[in-house]
Amino acid sequence: MEHLDALGFIETFGIVFVIEAADAMCKAADVELMGFENVASGYISVLVRGDVGAVKTAVEAGIAAVKNMNAEVYSSNVIAHPHQDIGKIIARYSLDNI
Repeated sequence: MEHLDALGFIETFGIVFVIEAADAMCKAADVELMGFENVASGYISVLVRGDVGAVKTAVEAGIAAVKNMNAEVYSSNVIAHPHQDIGKIIARYSLDNI
């Protein structure tokens, strides 16, 4: 996997909220939507990548979008300059696998 400047994640409950988060993330900053994962029992996470500033902006926008729909963000994170082996984990999120 190529070098990643940053990864951003949001986890919420339900596909409608995660799609809203993903839309807001992609509109707010120059990030690439990597994919999503239905974690368990309706918990869904969405993953974006890009430069550190863009990913931070995108995650903040995604969190705000979910909260504006009166839903809860269960977790979120930005990893700046992730180790290259993280690519082994996030490969399963890929939209190519859908």
